[in-house]
Amino acid sequence: MDGVALAAGKGTRMGPLTAARPKALVTVAGQPLLAHGFDALLSLGVSRLVVVVGYRGRDILDHYGDSYRGIPIEYVDQAEQLGTAHALQRAVPVVGAPFVVLHGDNVCRANLQCVVERHRETDAAATLLVESVSREQARTTGVVTTDGDGRVTGLVEKPDDPPSTLVNRGFYAFGPEVEAALDRIEPSARGEYEITDAVDDLRQRGHRVETVELDGWCHNVNEPADRERVAEKLGR
Repeated sequence: MDGVALAAGKGTRMGPLTAARPKALVTVAGQPLLAHGFDALLSLGVSRLVVVVGYRGRDILDHYGDSYRGIPIEYVDQAEQLGTAHALQRAVPVVGAPFVVLHGDNVCRANLQCVVERHRETDAAATLLVESVSREQARTTGVVTTDGDGRVTGLVEKPDDPPSTLVNRGFYAFGPEVEAALDRIEPSARGEYEITDAVDDLRQRGHRVETVELDGWCHNVNEPADRERVAEKLGR
């Protein structure tokens, strides 16, 4: 199984920390942010890491080379940062399905293996890690609605009036069906290609889309203060 890390963004909210290096190499709790993602993917037994790079991508290549802890790395370039789905679209041609995807600015200590297991057990086209949050938090990210069995019935990105308080936590398992979905979607209202739109395309076409509720924590590192929050959670 391949593990994809999306690490192309600059991280403008990180301020001067990303002026001369990519967000993926900002140190968090004693190691580069992307290394936390790699460790999470390796814990799932991936046989290869596929990293989507963009802003100062050469720095990431120079830092990690062709392997991480004995697992080979393949790099894919996203020259224009047009959204998460566009980044994933760049990686899909070089991965084998099923595969897992982690946003490269996420640090997780969570039940990621349960996502992989549910994906395999249900033969889903996509399986998402989700978390129940406050309505205020739900307005800032991708919101997921489900039936009583955890199957996805709808998705919306950053809604003003959230239809649910379940949110996408930036970790997915995908089957081969996602490639066509990525080709079909259009830019969102904010002008980006969104992974949530590709997942919703799969749902609308009758493909099975499953969820697993978060047990543990995942923290998105968007701002300098997030580094301290993660370090505290890790006890470092």
